[in-house]
Amino acid sequence: MPHILIIDDNPAVGKALSVLCSLHDIETSYADTPEVGLDRLEQGGVDLVIQDMNFASDTTSGAEGEALFAQIRAAHPDLPVILLTAWTHLDAAVRLVRSGAADYLGKPWDDERLLACVRNLLELSDANRQLRTRHRGEQQRIGKLRERFDLCGLVFADPATEQVVSLACQVAKSDLPILITGPNGAGKERIAEIIRANSAVANGPFVTLNCGAIPSELIEAELFGADAGAYTGANRAREGKFEAADGGTLFLDEIGNLPLAGQIKLLRVLETGRFERLGANKERQVKVRVISATNADLTAMIAAGGFRQDLYYRLNVIEVALPPLAERPLDIQPLAEHFLPVGKQLGASAAKALAGHDWPGNVRELKNCLQRAALLSSSAQIEAAALGLPAARASSSSSAVDEPDRETIEAALRSAGGVVAQAAAELGLSRQALYRRMEKLGVDRA
Repeated sequence: MPHILIIDDNPAVGKALSVLCSLHDIETSYADTPEVGLDRLEQGGVDLVIQDMNFASDTTSGAEGEALFAQIRAAHPDLPVILLTAWTHLDAAVRLVRSGAADYLGKPWDDERLLACVRNLLELSDANRQLRTRHRGEQQRIGKLRERFDLCGLVFADPATEQVVSLACQVAKSDLPILITGPNGAGKERIAEIIRANSAVANGPFVTLNCGAIPSELIEAELFGADAGAYTGANRAREGKFEAADGGTLFLDEIGNLPLAGQIKLLRVLETGRFERLGANKERQVKVRVISATNADLTAMIAAGGFRQDLYYRLNVIEVALPPLAERPLDIQPLAEHFLPVGKQLGASAAKALAGHDWPGNVRELKNCLQRAALLSSSAQIEAAALGLPAARASSSSSAVDEPDRETIEAALRSAGGVVAQAAAELGLSRQALYRRMEKLGVDRA
């Protein structure tokens, strides 16, 4: 059962509110001074506070009520507070709402409006509490992962990324081939680094090859090496990636771009650990852990004849699928803050714009976006306009159009029974934004 703390120096007010709440299965406790109220809050178990704005020692200015609210907000920043105020203190109440108060009600109050406000805030508070509890659990799990494994400095907060990292750490000790799938720029190479760092060959070499960046006629020489004279321009013998990775890990990025001839030779070395340099007739033996990655649909490539099915099954003994950044939304802000240089920070509008973008270029696009914004912004605080995102540009040019007009606000207030928090939610605004809009348009909540 939810519990409300009433802080008011008038016992009749405390009694009336307590009776009203009890009729609707809401427990209450009563404090007749700010000091008693603060002591009761320290005991815990309070879900919402209804506090008066003026007490016997300060019946005119409301300063004591403002001081009480400030103390509650400092000690319990997530606790919703409803202000009870005489209309003479309306300006102070509006100011406190902008500072984080949940809402204000005038004396004498309307019972239905008060109950609607209370129910709305209790539901919102409960949802936020569950969200915070889940978030704490996620952060604890991530913390345990960081304690047990080397995560190579990977920045993440989303449960979807946590699942991928947990799987990568789990399979790292095996020497079986691993295929990492996911879109360009999502961070597949960083997942490969985590697998290597927690493997039995963590101290061995870590060699990478982007199969899409090497001309097809040179890919075999890159993989297996070449003797002098093996091809035009090969003036001396060269070591291939498999030799360089002997005793360690070879990461083959964009494996879908490997030519069919190279695929055949790669399959053989995966099966036997043996290969020949180009132009040589002497076999070499290596022991290499192979991790490959692709953004391509290899099964579709197999059907089209562009990728060998037997090689696919050999590479894909264990698959680690990394989702696009748009499917890991909780990663966006911590990554953005990580990419900003010292002395720069995200403003609220930038954080909102980042969360609203779909990131087709994934983490790579996010990094480039933040680095560009930090370079071009003369302010220490990065705002949406500096990001150059389409959504941010559109919102900045059409914000005046999107703001609700007087008629819309009044309709929302009527629908919400005058509860500003509920009306704001219906309009897609924060309470503070709605109050500012009401003040600008001269809308009286009553």
